[in-house]
Amino acid sequence: MKKTSQVSGFYKLTPKARTQFVKDFADLTDEEVEVLQSPSSLKLELADRMIENVIGTFPLPLGVAMNFLINGKDYLIPMAIEEPSVVAAATYAAKMARQKGGFFTSSTEPIMIGQIQTVDIKDPTTAKTNILAAKKEILKKANEQDPMLVSAGGGAKDLDVKILDAKTGPMVITELRVDCRDAMGANAVNTMAEAVAPMIERITKGRVYLRIISNLATKRLARAKTVITKEALGGEEIVDGIVEAYNFAAADPYRAATHNKGILNGIIGVVIPTGNDHRAIEAGAHAYAARTGKYIPLSHWEKNEDGDLMGSLELPMAVGIIGGATKVHPVAKVVLKILGVKTASELGEVMAAVGLAQNLGALRALAHEGIQRGHMSLHARNLAITAGASGDLIELIVEKMVEERKVRMDRAKELLEEYKKKGRI
Repeated sequence: MKKTSQVSGFYKLTPKARTQFVKDFADLTDEEVEVLQSPSSLKLELADRMIENVIGTFPLPLGVAMNFLINGKDYLIPMAIEEPSVVAAATYAAKMARQKGGFFTSSTEPIMIGQIQTVDIKDPTTAKTNILAAKKEILKKANEQDPMLVSAGGGAKDLDVKILDAKTGPMVITELRVDCRDAMGANAVNTMAEAVAPMIERITKGRVYLRIISNLATKRLARAKTVITKEALGGEEIVDGIVEAYNFAAADPYRAATHNKGILNGIIGVVIPTGNDHRAIEAGAHAYAARTGKYIPLSHWEKNEDGDLMGSLELPMAVGIIGGATKVHPVAKVVLKILGVKTASELGEVMAAVGLAQNLGALRALAHEGIQRGHMSLHARNLAITAGASGDLIELIVEKMVEERKVRMDRAKELLEEYKKKGRI
């Protein structure tokens, strides 16, 4: 039987039933299920080898977004996030997208940029010319640092040189273009930059300072697009509302920052449990949003001639499925198995689709009913638990707070005391 990520009422199932579905979908073993559900999956001894000064670990809720159809393939999307409504919004948006075939994605080659900064150069233009003339020699030296990457079809493919007029004087910046294949690439790129630095000093007769990867990965882009019918959204009026919300973000960087944060809610929710570097993704995304000199939305929404909504998203996506925490962290290994991705490019495209879905979910909530209503019941549940409620009492308090539209800690405590007096606990 063909596997599908479209399951009616998945959110109503018990955690045990949901886990069984994911186990069957991804062919997980009993041991892999145990890894997902154990609060101590990351043993202290392993954590101590991953970072410095370890005293413990910090788990996040791990949910699964459903309904994702990407390039004709069904995906379950594990997401680690503490914010209510994100998983639900992505799931709902993916369901709406299925009517027109889901999401369609593409990506560029996995090229990362390594920068070598050279200063104290009397004639920057001549230095630039000389570096470009030695391109073949420099690339050869860079590729000698990682023969395995080269054998896999990757490695340093090209270089460019730019001159910067900095406050301290002119700088000549050599930029290696490195195909990182299925790795994020920081270690490979930094090693190559270190190796060619002495050559560049000799060629330019200057001094090299920084040799490091750039997180503005403009050569490594992921793209996603979708069409949502006006019927799925609830009418052409909602299509118009989403387009107006998008144009607000396109016109105002204050709104664009929150718009893009919503996109990253989805993307980072997948980046974290796959063991990738969410700080690099966020830095690259926000820098890319400002690449024109004005901070703008990463996505684009418009109404087509049929009155349906068309959306697209493009951003740098420097993620890997080998190296780093992706092959060390036990949960990351299981999450990658659930996703079923075969390459880093596929993983990046899936993340772009999730980002576009989450953006759609948030914009629909804003255009249709206001974002706070969507958050309200989940936030109320957190407050009720924090106030000390348990069992059926949690839902009673949640229902009352949402009904009153008073989702506050003081009200949760008041209701808890009221129900105690009434003998409901």
